[in-house]
Amino acid sequence: MSRFLSGRFSAFEAYTPGEQPRDKKYIKLNTNESPYPPSEKVLERISKEEVMALNLYPDPTGRALKEKLAALYGVEPEQVFLANGSDEILNFAFLAFCDAQNGAVFPDISYGFYPVYAKLYRIPFEEIPLKEDFSIDFREYCGQNRMVVIANPNAPTGMTLSLGQIEEIVTSNPGHVVLIDEAYVDFGGESCIGLTKKYDNLLVVQTFSKSRSMAGARLGFGIANAELIADLEKIKYSTNPYNINRLTLAAGEAAAESDAYYKENAKKIIETREKTARALKELGLTVLPSKANFIFAGKGRLDGGSMYRELKARGILVRHFEKERIRDFVRISIGTPEQMEALVSSVREILAE
Repeated sequence: MSRFLSGRFSAFEAYTPGEQPRDKKYIKLNTNESPYPPSEKVLERISKEEVMALNLYPDPTGRALKEKLAALYGVEPEQVFLANGSDEILNFAFLAFCDAQNGAVFPDISYGFYPVYAKLYRIPFEEIPLKEDFSIDFREYCGQNRMVVIANPNAPTGMTLSLGQIEEIVTSNPGHVVLIDEAYVDFGGESCIGLTKKYDNLLVVQTFSKSRSMAGARLGFGIANAELIADLEKIKYSTNPYNINRLTLAAGEAAAESDAYYKENAKKIIETREKTARALKELGLTVLPSKANFIFAGKGRLDGGSMYRELKARGILVRHFEKERIRDFVRISIGTPEQMEALVSSVREILAE
């Protein structure tokens, strides 16, 4: 630790992103990226003219992109917040809607950034254990009277709550924000964006990193009541007004115009996911029911850590977590059909040994 770092961070544990090794070429199934490229419209929009304009600041309001997203989701532009990846919205939400008196609650097995943000801002928080089958018991989040944060579909399990269950959570926590992280919703989940028209305390967060093939562009958005969005804008303009660069804004606009292309890609990923899940089950692995662009598999004859290492040795990267309840599992991003066939073949080979 540097001698210049504030003492309050001496024992702080930062979020650990998925590995991005450069030592050799891998089949990357560890960071839930899309195996398909951005749409042709996105490629065309990042033109020489756009690059030549990099000497100018981007539009801090992102008005053009907000209007396109508002039209796509049936809301007003004032209900849309743009951010440098959905992580930035999560960051702002913990900062804006929590303090020492108003804490947060989220599942114990979920996106690893939630406890990191809570600790970063010294926010009291509770992690509610998932049920034995790794599902979320929505009733445990009702009447919490503090910010509720739930990934739906959840990560790394891929399991979902219904709209009715989410609505019960929202209605039972009036005066407190309920944040639903829908990073993976386009792969079979059901978005609750429509509920933002009924409830002023619901914040829905989505990203361009997964279904829209733009993980490298860093673009996320939130949809909520206009007053709640104004709160997030206040935090943004107090930290970094130009949080999204010109090229990303342009790419985002083109992606919003390419919805049919991305829906078709999501359909292909869903089909590949289901085929892969069946194949892994036939090999004796437990595979949780996923509505995301990944599957959570394990509890076979090999522990999760060994499976991760054996696959890596064969040039395939998956994600392994050390938490006790899930250490027997690995999270496998869904790639192309050919990549998933290579994965299944390697798993079969590993188990045979």
